[in-house]
Amino acid sequence: MELFFLCGLVLFTLFVSVSLSYLVFQKTNNKSSSMVTANTKNLPPGNMGLPYIGESLQFLNTGRKGHPEKFIFDRVAKYSSNVFKTSILAEPTVVVCGAAANKFLFSNENKLVQSWWPDSVNKIFPSSTQTSSNEESKKMRKMLPSFMKPEALMRYIGMMDSIAQQHFQSGWENKEQVTVFPLAKRYTFWIACKVFLSIEDPKHVARFADPFNDVASGIISIPINLPGTPFNKGIKASNQIRKELLAIIEQRKIDLANKPTHENQDILSHMLVATDDNGQHMTDLDIADKILGLLIGGHDTASAAITFIVKYLSELPHIYNLVLKEQMEIEKSKKPGELLNWDDIQKMKYSWNVACEVMRLAPPLQGAFREAINDFAFSGFSIPKGWKLYWSTHSTHRNPECFSEPEKFDPARFEGTGPAPYTFVPFGGGPRMCPGKEYARLEILVFMHNVIKRFNWEKLLADEKIIVDPMPIPAKGLPVRLIPHKA
Repeated sequence: MELFFLCGLVLFTLFVSVSLSYLVFQKTNNKSSSMVTANTKNLPPGNMGLPYIGESLQFLNTGRKGHPEKFIFDRVAKYSSNVFKTSILAEPTVVVCGAAANKFLFSNENKLVQSWWPDSVNKIFPSSTQTSSNEESKKMRKMLPSFMKPEALMRYIGMMDSIAQQHFQSGWENKEQVTVFPLAKRYTFWIACKVFLSIEDPKHVARFADPFNDVASGIISIPINLPGTPFNKGIKASNQIRKELLAIIEQRKIDLANKPTHENQDILSHMLVATDDNGQHMTDLDIADKILGLLIGGHDTASAAITFIVKYLSELPHIYNLVLKEQMEIEKSKKPGELLNWDDIQKMKYSWNVACEVMRLAPPLQGAFREAINDFAFSGFSIPKGWKLYWSTHSTHRNPECFSEPEKFDPARFEGTGPAPYTFVPFGGGPRMCPGKEYARLEILVFMHNVIKRFNWEKLLADEKIIVDPMPIPAKGLPVRLIPHKA
């Protein structure tokens, strides 16, 4: 989900686009204005910003400058409140901060609030316009648990390890230096293609991997469909990927017709045979959009986390050595050619603590939106029906009230019972907890095992800038010099 622009170019493009779009979207703006004036008694403090765009530029630009938390913390300090109003992506929005806010939102899912996605999602995933992106999300959450629960994922560990070994043989070994982020994306996308579509041919995987960058960036962008904008590129890329997916779906339907007990009992096959409450099958376009969403979610966040794990391990040799010790003990217990299994994963406790601390400091998920189903009050403020709410991982992850010395890298925070509830939220929480959390844990740990048993490494750019669009990533992709272990 990472498409990066030079900040000056971004601002120029957006200001020009917004000036034009103000005329086009005047009707939408009037609607938003009426929502702001409705039921405004005791709204939180804040600033709604410019007409239509609100404070979207500031919200997006702080991320592209590498400090997404600055938008939140600056306003918390300015208004002396953990709750403030603003306007983001053309929507009146209340930003809520802290563990109490996380608990409130996560506990009131589908009671006071519901999931909300920007209008750009409906354009990039057109089948969602038949119902709504929220309804489509609910359908997916009903379908995924049987595939994503730990007992189901156990069978994927050996496959992930096999793909990881092929990945390192082709992309890392016999190379003096590599750029980590694109390789991490290649690894996670390869696994996602195998799990969701039973595709593992690297050439087939590569054929439609690249456009995913544009799709992800277009999802969280100002919905201005002009040439060169992230939104426009996202629509074009989604159409390109969808065409490839529809061809895969057509072939799978032929395979299932010829062999109903098809050995590829993956998510695609399940979608093709599943019916709704009325006995209706999903359309091919509906399936393509759902698979597209799964492929984005199934590899982008994990690839960002993996990249930062490599970054922090290069900066913290004492942490690297402890992870190396744990992983080499597992490696020494394996027979030649034996793949990782569930028991091996359970032994990677310190490695996972390290990964969690990385995700605390550089969470792939910056936050998420909700929509108020009805008028309600929170923390003494009125939240009008229809307003959006935004919660941020940074409001707790970097809060000294939640984590002592929050800028210090300390995996020990996750020992025992770990952080207090609702403070560590890289996967969300409550009913909206990411259903792929365990899947991500497995592919991250399998990667850590394979990279650290082969190499040590050094960053080639000591002060590489971090940018967020919409996930954090080193601006140059984290180039490193590889130091293979001696036999």
